[in-house]
Amino acid sequence: MAIPDFQSVMLPLLNFSSDEKEHSFKDTVDSLATQFGLTSEEQEELLPSGKQSRFDNRVAWARSYFKQAGLVENTRRGYFKISQRGLDLLKTNPDKINKKTLEQYPEFLIFQNVRREVNEVEHLSDEPEKQTPEEQLENSYKIVSDILAAEIIQRVKACSPTFFEQLVVELLLAMGYGGTRADAGRAIGQSGDGGIDGIIDEDRLGLDSIYIQAKRWEGVVGRPEIQKFVGALQGQRAHKGVFITTSDFTKEAQEYVKNINNKVVLINGYSLGRLMIENNVGVSLAATYQIKKIDSDYFVDE
Repeated sequence: MAIPDFQSVMLPLLNFSSDEKEHSFKDTVDSLATQFGLTSEEQEELLPSGKQSRFDNRVAWARSYFKQAGLVENTRRGYFKISQRGLDLLKTNPDKINKKTLEQYPEFLIFQNVRREVNEVEHLSDEPEKQTPEEQLENSYKIVSDILAAEIIQRVKACSPTFFEQLVVELLLAMGYGGTRADAGRAIGQSGDGGIDGIIDEDRLGLDSIYIQAKRWEGVVGRPEIQKFVGALQGQRAHKGVFITTSDFTKEAQEYVKNINNKVVLINGYSLGRLMIENNVGVSLAATYQIKKIDSDYFVDE
């Protein structure tokens, strides 16, 4: 049979994990391949990058969507198990599970909404026949990056406050702030003065300072919290601040920072994930695709 698409994998994947035991990704793939009756050739068929099998990739995407919807949960590196929500879904005896099914869960809707910056891209991706091959590739890259950013923030939320502080240090250093690593390491998580978690140099010469508030929050950050942070900046006669959260900001909070004298940048969970991807913090390279074009100068016949 043909290799099933990732949405066709979803129901069998959840059924496979319904025993409530911990499962490795490899065992899951092997079991599903047998269930779908895939030949060894089909199981070994690779993506164009040559770095992963097509079926492995589709099972991984199905599991990733389940994580966003809270149907499965990581138990340790490379292992997962079904959640109570996943068991409850199976009790309804669904004849299939797809992305539409997952939209009943608030966490999945948040994951979808947090990709608002590429909503137009998602609309276009529904009609690939109207796109050039380059457009399809770029749109797919954006979607992959958005899902990766969401998974990064899930991992960050599960880590300790100390780890989050270290992550902020690594990210700011990767972005060119903080001077030396020792300076940056002392900057975050030390102050705690009136809503300020730390201070870091804007450049390696220390010509100006940026005041930091870094919070692993579940709820949306509102205007009162930002006002408190701005008040702390003014108390320090500071002009620049960055408020980083793993959640999001209300519209009132976003509008507030646009109308104050202090320069305050708000970084929500989605932006934090994207910045980590762009600056190679907490991620590794999986594949590289090169798009080439004709070198017109080469074909000049003199």
